[in-house]
Amino acid sequence: MIRKYFVTGLLILVPLAITLWVVNLIIGTMDQSLLLLPARWRPEVLFGFAIPGLGTILTLLIIFFTGLATRNFVGNHVVIWWERLLTRIPVVNSIYSSVKQVSDTLLSSSGNAFRKAVLVEYPRRGSWTIAFLTGVPGGDVRNHLTGDFISIYVPTTPNPTSGFFLMVPRNETIELDMTVDAALKYIVSMGVVAPEHFEKKIIIDPAKVVS
Repeated sequence: MIRKYFVTGLLILVPLAITLWVVNLIIGTMDQSLLLLPARWRPEVLFGFAIPGLGTILTLLIIFFTGLATRNFVGNHVVIWWERLLTRIPVVNSIYSSVKQVSDTLLSSSGNAFRKAVLVEYPRRGSWTIAFLTGVPGGDVRNHLTGDFISIYVPTTPNPTSGFFLMVPRNETIELDMTVDAALKYIVSMGVVAPEHFEKKIIIDPAKVVS
């Protein structure tokens, strides 16, 4: 009986503790934006104590007004000039270009990354895992692949931020009828939180039914 109560308590407190830890980590990181302010304008100097979350508000405002400023003609040209400057700096050029391509793919509303969850045999035949469609092979890679290949990302469990990038034949994957969010929950929970079951509906054409 004691073990039962202990396990019940863990099931309630562990998700709560992890959620609070992640939220605290995010807020703590975003609060670092206060370091951009002059020392005399920081809450520790103005009020005599730190105000948690104030840096988060400042970060969100910076992101919002940056997006707002770059939507007009002048702001757009400033961004173009800034990117041209960065592309002329060695090392910085390769890092910035790579990060920008990834962020444009993931965050852009027109991007196609992580839009579909697929089932693939990995890491061996007969062993299946969930992966995410990221696109198709490009560049010189395409010249060395025969057939219809797709690019997929196979996340690790329970940390989906690390994983493996694979290029596999399209006919060796199975497109799943589940959202990316549901697939991520399934992966992070190590299969404990199973997605809802979708039964395929068979549509019968009355015209083909022979009475």
